Amino acid sequence: MFPRSLAFLGLLAMTAPSSAESVLNYTMPKLSGGEVNLAQEYAGKVVLVVNVASRCGYTKQYAPLQALHEKYAEQGLAIVGVPCNQFGAQEPGTAAEIADFCQTNYGVGFDMLAKANVNPPEQCALYEELTGTPPYDGKIGWNFEKFLIGRDGKIVGRYKSSVDPMSTELTTVIETELAK
Repeated sequence: MFPRSLAFLGLLAMTAPSSAESVLNYTMPKLSGGEVNLAQEYAGKVVLVVNVASRCGYTKQYAPLQALHEKYAEQGLAIVGVPCNQFGAQEPGTAAEIADFCQTNYGVGFDMLAKANVNPPEQCALYEELTGTPPYDGKIGWNFEKFLIGRDGKIVGRYKSSVDPMSTELTTVIETELAK
């Protein structure tokens, strides 16, 4: 693994974060097919990454996630859902089934990545980065855990499944980050 910065060599004095420092510096498959370079797609945006599932007690959080998307997308918030079947096999569907469920039941208009593992074994690279970054490190406990990433590509918050996406606990930090 290469260092994220050459500043340690005295070759580069960094005053602003580079895309290489972003926790989003990965290309991931999209639920609808194809791939997305997360660092390019979400450059300069505030990003809420959420591992989601269609058959979970927290599945109703799709509604407030969509409400967040509608309220803040024009200000620079991007919500990224990552379907995961690692918790009680609560996301067993195919990509088409997941997309249909989300659209039919919640009118989801935010971005969705392809189904992925968020914990070992076979943990996807994005979640390896998210869960390996202190002080936000540690395994994902359940579906609908949330990571908030600032415009600079750095994690600014991690929220348990029980935190409602429209709670003041989360929206206050989102609004602060959007104002930067």
